[in-house]
Amino acid sequence: MAQAPTIDNAALDELARGFRGKLLRPGDDGYDAARTVFNAMIDRHPALIVQPADTAAVAAAVKFAAERDLLVSVKGGGHSAPGHAVSDGGMMIDLSLLNEIKVDPAARTAIAGGGTKWGELDAATQAHGLAVTGGRVPSTGIAGLTLGSGSGWLERKLGFTVDNMLGAEVVLASGDVVRASENENPDLFWGLRGGGGNYGIVTKFEYRLHKIGPLVFGGMLIFPRPRAAEVIRAYRDFMEGAPDDVGGCAALVCAPPEEFVPAPMHGMPVLGVIVCYTGKPEDGPAAFKPILDLQPVMNMTQPMPYVEVQKLIEGMNQPGFQNYWKADMYPALPDEAIEALANATVEPISPLTAILVMPLGGAIHRVSDDATAMGWRGARWHIHVLGMWADHSENEKQIAWVRDVANAIQPWAQKGAYLNFLMDEGEQRVKESFGAHYKRMEELKNKYDPTNFFRLNQNIKPTV
Repeated sequence: MAQAPTIDNAALDELARGFRGKLLRPGDDGYDAARTVFNAMIDRHPALIVQPADTAAVAAAVKFAAERDLLVSVKGGGHSAPGHAVSDGGMMIDLSLLNEIKVDPAARTAIAGGGTKWGELDAATQAHGLAVTGGRVPSTGIAGLTLGSGSGWLERKLGFTVDNMLGAEVVLASGDVVRASENENPDLFWGLRGGGGNYGIVTKFEYRLHKIGPLVFGGMLIFPRPRAAEVIRAYRDFMEGAPDDVGGCAALVCAPPEEFVPAPMHGMPVLGVIVCYTGKPEDGPAAFKPILDLQPVMNMTQPMPYVEVQKLIEGMNQPGFQNYWKADMYPALPDEAIEALANATVEPISPLTAILVMPLGGAIHRVSDDATAMGWRGARWHIHVLGMWADHSENEKQIAWVRDVANAIQPWAQKGAYLNFLMDEGEQRVKESFGAHYKRMEELKNKYDPTNFFRLNQNIKPTV
């Protein structure tokens, strides 16, 4: 392995002069906290962590790294399981100080810094009864989720996050700052909407907002795990004809040790149905009647703030655990696939692992495949196998279990996947996921990042 370039003190002093933000090296206060990401499996040590306070500082950091051939990683929320946000011996550009949010309630738009997290953006927009499709865990960064397309409870109602993206301020590999929108650098704007971090660092996102909340009908229904196949089949049939206001998922989880869960159920495998209904809250029970009629053992649904719905799976998605994820999209979910999934998950080996069976459709299907970089708009389901456990000594057996579950249902999957949930799939899987768009994305890479400066991502290699 080639040794990473060193950063001499004189060069660092030069960068520090006039730099708005913080520079952290190993041993500095705040260094370890900054290099830590959601997945505890990732334990890497950058030579330098840069925390810019504005876009100009991001550009300065990019130019500094390019001049010294430093490997650059970009940390938004640090929630990406593959750990692309941090590398050994390189420079991490940590966007956490770029978290300013401006909401225009009259225009129904929001501009948010690239270091903003979804909990922060949801709170700011819900103050005006507005929302955009966002991450299902408040600590998720808006940048990584949006650039990967952006999946959330509102996607059937509003489409993916990128379907509501109006523009972006971007620092390119050259250090130049540009704006991307339908009217300015529209080719770059297309590539940003699903192309991940391949084309630059987005320091500001602009979103179109919609009237949602502040109260919605939400919560969770709990069924015994032996009924998993039966309930998922019924949920599939229900969602096939459900209106756009009906969102949520079926979740194979273990009951958490929370006060609202009876003590005998703590740690027991269960099947949960997460509920998010954005019509009139009082109409929620009628909208979910076919699932409520299945007689769940626990019914924790009620009118609640949308920001609380956004926290429904926060408890089972805490930082500091080992994480290994698999994900696929499905054109259909036949009975055989459901049976295979139920059988493969009968005996979970970690109480933290969650398998989410998520319906698509609605607004997602009304956008053409070619409108954004990430296609596969015809998929009807995506299934995420989110392996999580505490003890790193169990990594081998836990990873094997996740792979076994994914392999059990893979025969019904399509080639393309939602890239935010891929970990170690390799170049071919990335090509398959972009499908017919890959050639166009290569051309964009050649134009905007011909040296592959931004390569710690689901990478599209330039061909120049």
